[in-house]
Amino acid sequence: MSTLQISLAVAGGLVLAAVVAHGAWQSRRNQPRQADPEPVRVDPEGGNTMFDPAFDAAQFPLPTPEKKPGLDALIDVIVPLAFEHPVSGDAALAAMPVTRRVGSKPFALEGFNEQTLSWEFPQAGQRYKLMQAGVQLANRSGALNDIEYSEFVVKTQAYADAMGATPEFPEMREEVARARELDQFASPHDAQLSVTLRARHAAWSPGYVQQNAARLGFVAGVIPGRMVLPASVIGQSSVLGLTYDSQAALAEDPTQSAINELSLSLDVPQVGRQEQAFARMRLTAQQLADTMDGLVTDDNGQPLSTQALDAIGAELETLYDALDAHDLSAGSVLARRLFS
Repeated sequence: MSTLQISLAVAGGLVLAAVVAHGAWQSRRNQPRQADPEPVRVDPEGGNTMFDPAFDAAQFPLPTPEKKPGLDALIDVIVPLAFEHPVSGDAALAAMPVTRRVGSKPFALEGFNEQTLSWEFPQAGQRYKLMQAGVQLANRSGALNDIEYSEFVVKTQAYADAMGATPEFPEMREEVARARELDQFASPHDAQLSVTLRARHAAWSPGYVQQNAARLGFVAGVIPGRMVLPASVIGQSSVLGLTYDSQAALAEDPTQSAINELSLSLDVPQVGRQEQAFARMRLTAQQLADTMDGLVTDDNGQPLSTQALDAIGAELETLYDALDAHDLSAGSVLARRLFS
């Protein structure tokens, strides 16, 4: 073999090696980003335990339970049920209707506990001389209508007959008018916001998304591909939601699943003003963008400017004020029931 042939063969080999190396580099570059191994903390009792940076008892104290009021004349039709003699909670429970809805509206029954001096869902072993039935005037499905009110009357009367009670129904026209008025207020004061985080270069694996979100306090939701930021009070709605492709979360090998975008969402009336949810939404989006090499955009893929976000924040303050003025403060039980 001549010197020229040897030189060409060597050059060809170098080119081939460079092509292979470039292909391998491109393949690694296009692989979804993976979660980092968590540091190992030594257990003083022996053995090793994984340290989860998302959980810190001092940073995330246990939330406190929320006290829930019952039916409220502000958003419910309430029908008193009078008895000649006290009835047992066991009997009240046995006569309960199969469904707790009237059309698209929640239906409820309560008894007045004379020991605690409060209305409650009937309890076994208790006795009640007063009960009341209620149906919600409005929710995100719209206002209570004539058909739903009539169904409420039929269901309540059947329960009253079974219990030997005498119901006092309000006039249908007045209650339906109240329902429409409440719905007319609720509709323009309902706000559900979301921002999108898009990968600038390499996609993300589900584990990578979960790890970075967990470091900011998010926990796994019930639905695959969803995480939530818990509220500070037990029973209240999550402050924020984080969602990504559920198919990627359910893949046999999630490390090979590629996620190119995720969404942060805020259901404004469901979250208390004191949680500062929108400010936390902005901060979370920026922190994830910085850490995961992402870009914060709206649903159409347009980058969100600071000015646009400031304007949204100002509008939300006006909305919070309006809800407060109508005794429907964001995050309250009544607001969560109305905007559901």
